[in-house]
Amino acid sequence: MRGNKKLVRAVATAVLALSAVVATVVAQDSAAPDPVDSRPVPRNAEGRVSFAGTPENVGNWEGLLGTMVNGNGGNRANIPEALTLEQVPFQPWAAELYAVRREGGGKDDPHTRCKPSGGARMFHTPYGLEVLDIGDQVIFVNIGAPHSWRQVYMDGRDHPANPAPSWYGHSVGHWEADTLVVDSVGFHGDDKFWFSRDGFPHTTQLHLIERISRPQFDQLRYEITVDDPGAYTAPWTGGWFLSWSDGNEPFDYLCQENNLDPERMVGEEVL
Repeated sequence: MRGNKKLVRAVATAVLALSAVVATVVAQDSAAPDPVDSRPVPRNAEGRVSFAGTPENVGNWEGLLGTMVNGNGGNRANIPEALTLEQVPFQPWAAELYAVRREGGGKDDPHTRCKPSGGARMFHTPYGLEVLDIGDQVIFVNIGAPHSWRQVYMDGRDHPANPAPSWYGHSVGHWEADTLVVDSVGFHGDDKFWFSRDGFPHTTQLHLIERISRPQFDQLRYEITVDDPGAYTAPWTGGWFLSWSDGNEPFDYLCQENNLDPERMVGEEVL
């Protein structure tokens, strides 16, 4: 048992050291320009920007390097509009809960127990994200997690007066030039899921506005505005860039099968 604890401490120390190195490199490189992918951004038959691959360039999106908020030194994976943590307008209770979640190292994230996660959390799921434009709807499909999918209605409808609470909420969207704008309400409360991997709290008043675009072939720009008067004193914005993963396509993966995350997410208090 003692040997196991020593091993956990050693692994944790190594991970923290590696994280510090990565954070330093990212901070030092925050001002460096992103390389330009010369491949043209694909468009569908209607002329809209496509977020999918092509027969010649198969793949999907990975967003694991970005975070909801910027560090003081910046993060080249994040969009410039993302606030710093100090700028997030927490309600007092939300600030306290967020601090507890950070200290816990994500061990209490329902996502690690195969629960669906709406909002920004969906864009942080490993193994890729598919974005499918089928005209009257846009469909988001996660490869990892519980193989989740989410609908965005593009037919001009409004939100229902009293949407039944759900993990992904009720989403309606429209195009502003080449930017997909998605408006979502009707979420479960904070006891069901985290809307971001960072663990920012929310209530059933959560209202999200997501703006998604494809500045170049291998880059997806994800911007999210959080409006939840139950948890924050004002709306605030975060977001990051997702990278194109060449050759990555959906495969048969279910989080519920051989889920090892709960045992691995031990938090800091046992170290």
